[in-house]
Amino acid sequence: MLFDKNVKPGGYEVVKEGANNVLRVNYNEYSQVPSIEDSAVTMAKVVDMLVEVPGVNMIVFSQRRNYTYGYEQTDILNEIASLYSYLTKQKRILTLSLFDQTEAFRIHSQEWGEVIHDVVYNLLRSDPVGAYVELKRTIREEKIKIKDTNSMEEVNARSAYVETLAYVMKMLENTKVISIAKPSLSGHIVGSRGIYRDVFRAEIGPDFVFTRLMAEIPLNAEEVDAYSLDTGTDVSIYKIPGDVKYYYHLNPPEFKISEEKYMLLDLARNAMLEYKPKKEEFTDPEKMRKTFFNIGRDMIGELAEHKGFEMSYGEIDELAQILVRYTVGFGFVELLLKDPKIQDVSANGPIGETPIFIVHGDYDECTTNIVPAREDGESWATKFRIISGRPLDEANPVLDTELVLPYARARVAAMTRPLNPAGLAFAFRRHRDNPWTYPLFISNRMMGPYAAGLLSFLVDGGRSILFAGTRSSGKTSLLGSTLIELMRRHRIITVEDNLEIAV
Repeated sequence: MLFDKNVKPGGYEVVKEGANNVLRVNYNEYSQVPSIEDSAVTMAKVVDMLVEVPGVNMIVFSQRRNYTYGYEQTDILNEIASLYSYLTKQKRILTLSLFDQTEAFRIHSQEWGEVIHDVVYNLLRSDPVGAYVELKRTIREEKIKIKDTNSMEEVNARSAYVETLAYVMKMLENTKVISIAKPSLSGHIVGSRGIYRDVFRAEIGPDFVFTRLMAEIPLNAEEVDAYSLDTGTDVSIYKIPGDVKYYYHLNPPEFKISEEKYMLLDLARNAMLEYKPKKEEFTDPEKMRKTFFNIGRDMIGELAEHKGFEMSYGEIDELAQILVRYTVGFGFVELLLKDPKIQDVSANGPIGETPIFIVHGDYDECTTNIVPAREDGESWATKFRIISGRPLDEANPVLDTELVLPYARARVAAMTRPLNPAGLAFAFRRHRDNPWTYPLFISNRMMGPYAAGLLSFLVDGGRSILFAGTRSSGKTSLLGSTLIELMRRHRIITVEDNLEIAV
């Protein structure tokens, strides 16, 4: 992840992604892995940041990998930050100035002040569950002391102290983190972080990938299908109770590589960032991909040798492909288009807030576990402008072009404001690897043999035919299969906005 030059290690910046405010924290030079659930220090730092910049919807730590805490987890921390900000402004509570200045109060004022100060300024930021447990324990002990004392002055002083603690505890009790942790509070030791692992869990991904991948499978989901696209990419299809759409879960190779391979990828990517391809190179994407692939493969091989890592030719090849995919390529879209069962891919606006949707050959419309980032959308738009040589702006809000990959072709429609008020949006229509034919239509029960025979008879007779239909009705597929019926000796002239018909 690239930060503004003013963001030093340990610093942060707030970036707008669609309607979300994302807190990005630079942890690159820290030896400790950023983990809110495992580290009290990290949690306290995050709460301090949220006090300074309220309204954050997502938190991302960058330390060679991206550690992302989503909306619900950030909301829990925002609640703690708001409570901390409120209590630190209540000077009369923290300084115990509301208490009657009796002799009994003066004897215990320092001790009581230290307890309240420790709970509010330290435990609340770093261990709110521990703060709640500590308050509960202290109140219980003070009530026992009240019963045991004979001095009315001390009873009044301790009662006022208990009321103050109960006031803070009540406010803490109303927070989401305490509501979630309450069933597990029995036997909890202040300082233990085990309880936070049930509340916070970061989504971990490579820092060169802006796209978020939801690795966790939805609750109560039932697996209905599973297959592999290649040696490293696994696909699972789930049925979620109460949802009409199936859930398409992609597990790509870049999320499964070892730490050594990840280091090599990171070094190679940083080196390749210095190379700026010229605009004319984008007009031949296939040649550019080959060039970047060869450079990346050689660079990874040299880096592996320099670092003393033993890697096979196939492993170097795999890393070079990942490198190309996230430099001059289209990231996860390429992996989706690699699936021959996928027909359509849609990235709706606002980019960064909604997952990618697909149309699957076997399961129709599906929701995926892929959420593209704002940077992805801007990168795709720029590449499509250069590849097509056409504008995409408010004066020209629609761009139709084609994406050609080594293993797939797709028709692309990109939209922006004012046609799409939410900003950029993309639709990819994947072309079939092998063209449709009349026998294939009949085999898939999309056309009857009599209809196929009639169309073939009309083609032989040289008749004029018009294919009309709504979006995704199969006009281009039917036209392509009809052209196959023409004799090879005929010359075919096509007039197309985008080159889709195989002639």
